[in-house]
Amino acid sequence: MSNHVHLIASVKEGHSLSVFVRDFKKFTARSILDYIENETESRKEWMLHQFQYYASRHTRNENYQIWVQDNHFVELFSADFTQQKIDYIHDNPVRAGYVYDAADYVYSSASNYEEKESIIDVDCLWL
Repeated sequence: MSNHVHLIASVKEGHSLSVFVRDFKKFTARSILDYIENETESRKEWMLHQFQYYASRHTRNENYQIWVQDNHFVELFSADFTQQKIDYIHDNPVRAGYVYDAADYVYSSASNYEEKESIIDVDCLWL
């Protein structure tokens, strides 16, 4: 989606999911900013202004804020509940009106689950 990410993830025993998410957000924020600052981006000034504005509203930020401060973790406690969440994630771009079929959204794992060509490598939980 253009303004948020859904992710089903697990970490090895002894590791923390919140640390993984923190590091993911840190890495992607740096990558996004590096791209905006160093490549030809027509909305560069506007985007950096927006990221600076939102950073100014939180004391934990120094210059820019790409991600919101909080996360919404949901424990996947059964196969049925997990499938419900996968379906919800796949239907997001359909509900938003981006595509008619979930597998047609290029940044979705729906095509992986339908065993179609995809630009994202995904470890499908079951096929």
